[in-house]
Amino acid sequence: MVGLTQSTFAVAVVAVLMALFVLLLLGSLVRARHTTTHVGWVGELAGHRPGAVTIGPAAKARVVVSRRDFFRGGLLASLGVFAAQFGLATIAFLWPNLKSGFGSVITVPDPADTILGQIHSERQPYYFGAGRFYLIDYQGDGLNGIYAGITSAVGGANLMAIYQKCAHLGCRVPFCQQSQWFECPCHGSKYNYAGEYQLGPAPTGLSRFAVTAKGSTLSVDTSTIIPGPPRGTNTIHQSPEGPFCVGGAA
Repeated sequence: MVGLTQSTFAVAVVAVLMALFVLLLLGSLVRARHTTTHVGWVGELAGHRPGAVTIGPAAKARVVVSRRDFFRGGLLASLGVFAAQFGLATIAFLWPNLKSGFGSVITVPDPADTILGQIHSERQPYYFGAGRFYLIDYQGDGLNGIYAGITSAVGGANLMAIYQKCAHLGCRVPFCQQSQWFECPCHGSKYNYAGEYQLGPAPTGLSRFAVTAKGSTLSVDTSTIIPGPPRGTNTIHQSPEGPFCVGGAA
């Protein structure tokens, strides 16, 4: 979902549902009050019929609440309290952390040169669990095409952030150092080093996040999930470099 995160969309849905419930509750209370007022007005008219003899001041009309109205009011009040508690708890759970954490712009704690050194020396992406992404040194022909504007050039490298979530059913996809591909342990979907679909049931490649660099400090915008490239995309032209970690030999 581009431009609107899943958590923000869910918060909006909950807010709309709460607003509709409040409107229905207010409408029911207004109707109940109107009915009670109407009964009292009729009672007053009955006490002032033409020809009636009134001794002393007229008695004030009693407002009688039926058992049905009483239980209905109690039920509506209980539902209102429950809906408010549920809605507030849901919003508190789903609302993105505006300072840090997934769903916000995350500042990576390690400097760019440290990240690149780790990527090259260990031959695997830099993983940042709090942000749910991998950072890779992208060396492909998609910089001015499908990946334009989402990578950050640092010291001759192009850092790209790849979402850890499998495009099939959402499992976390680890990186297999043997094959140098991302391999999903749940249903066997496989993606090359750039997170582009290669094998398995996944409908697309892995999603991305935009990366920006200010000096040696990297920021990754996890508030906007950029959908993964379609099947058939292979901008790095990489075959598996060894046996698969999931599903046997390459």
